[in-house]
Amino acid sequence: MAGALFNTTSSPSESAAEPEVVAGTEQTRRTLLLGALATTACLGCSKESRAGEDPLGSDERPQKGDVLVFSEGDQEGKPVTLADLQAGGPPVHAWPKDPKTSVVRSASRLNEILIIRLDPAELDEKTRERAVDGILAYSAICSHAGCPVTAWVKSDVGDKEVFKCMCHNSEYDPRAGAKVVFGPAPRRLAALPLALADGSLSVAGNFIGKVGGAQPG
Repeated sequence: MAGALFNTTSSPSESAAEPEVVAGTEQTRRTLLLGALATTACLGCSKESRAGEDPLGSDERPQKGDVLVFSEGDQEGKPVTLADLQAGGPPVHAWPKDPKTSVVRSASRLNEILIIRLDPAELDEKTRERAVDGILAYSAICSHAGCPVTAWVKSDVGDKEVFKCMCHNSEYDPRAGAKVVFGPAPRRLAALPLALADGSLSVAGNFIGKVGGAQPG
C-alpha cells in the first residue's frame, strides 16, 4: 500500500506570504522598541519635574521659631540681623526659613514680610508692646488687591514716611499697627510677632490679622 505523500514544496501563494510575516514581525519589534523608548523618556521627564517642585513646607505660613532671611538683593537668603536694620527705615523684605530643614517658605508670596526698625517713642501703645527694640514685622501684601507693598515714602496726608502700595496708592503707618492712612485698602497689614536673640530675628507667633487682598464677591 502506497504511503501518503506530503507536498513539501511551498505553493506560490505561501511563498508570497512569507515576506509579509517577516515584515509584520519587524514592525512589531519596532513598535515595542519605540514604546520602550517613549516610556523611558517620560520617566525621565517625571523625575525632572519632581526635582523642580518646591520643597515640602515652603508654602506653609511662618511658624514659631522660623528665622527671617532676606528675600531680595545681594544678601538674599542670608539671616536678617539687628545690624541690617537702619533706624527709621527703609524696611527690609524677608522670608521665613525653617531652621531645622533650611526650607525657605518662599513658595507663597503671602509669606513675604516687611521688617522695619523705628523709634519706640513714635509707636502707639499697642504697637510698642509688640515691638522688639523698635523692630516690627508686617505682611508685604496689600490688603486691597494683593499687590506687593514696595515703597517707603512720605505720606500723601502727612509728613511721615509710610509703607505704600504703588498699585492703587494705599498707605500704611507702621507706627500705628500698619493702619491704613490713605487709599482704598480696607484694612491694616497683618502683623507678625518677632523675637530677637543674639542679634538675629525669628518668628514668635502667627500673623495677627488677615494676610492678602480682599476676595472678590
